[in-house]
Amino acid sequence: MRIISGKFKGQSLTAPPGKNTRPTSDRARESLFNVLSHASWAPELEGARVIDLFAGSGALGFEAMSRGASFCLFVETDSGARGTIRNNIESFQLFGNTRIHRRSATDLGPKPAGVGAPFTLAFLDPPYHKGLVEPCLKTLLDGNWLAADAICVVETDGSETFEHDGFEVVDERSAGKAKLTTLHLAGAS
Repeated sequence: MRIISGKFKGQSLTAPPGKNTRPTSDRARESLFNVLSHASWAPELEGARVIDLFAGSGALGFEAMSRGASFCLFVETDSGARGTIRNNIESFQLFGNTRIHRRSATDLGPKPAGVGAPFTLAFLDPPYHKGLVEPCLKTLLDGNWLAADAICVVETDGSETFEHDGFEVVDERSAGKAKLTTLHLAGAS
């Protein structure tokens, strides 16, 4: 795995050991970030506040940081994956611009003041076919984790569907066997 574009372009990302995580492929990340860079509904990547849920290697968050995001909170419960994220943070020298949150992405609770302002860009890449998208979206809403104009990008298996109460779909596309669904808060302009 490598960073596709931005200030860390071409640099390698370490993946967590074992088969418990499924990193988003380079091709899928490239496609996603091309859309985010050019779509009229997408938030500005420069200065964005990012939350990477079910972070795994942190590939999505690190790609956003490479393209100008100002802060990324990586949410991950697996200790091996958290260690990998720490190694990647060290490799990219992003100590002051990142934080690792050891909490279930489906039960975040209220956003702590210590993580700063609400997030403008959320990546959800849960294990496929486990029913984790709906509770994750709900906890983001209930805990006030998202800015009013936030975008959530959800990666699922191509055959998966999920409810998205409180959100509207603004884009959906295939990326190999995966499906990328982009949501924004219902009623947001």
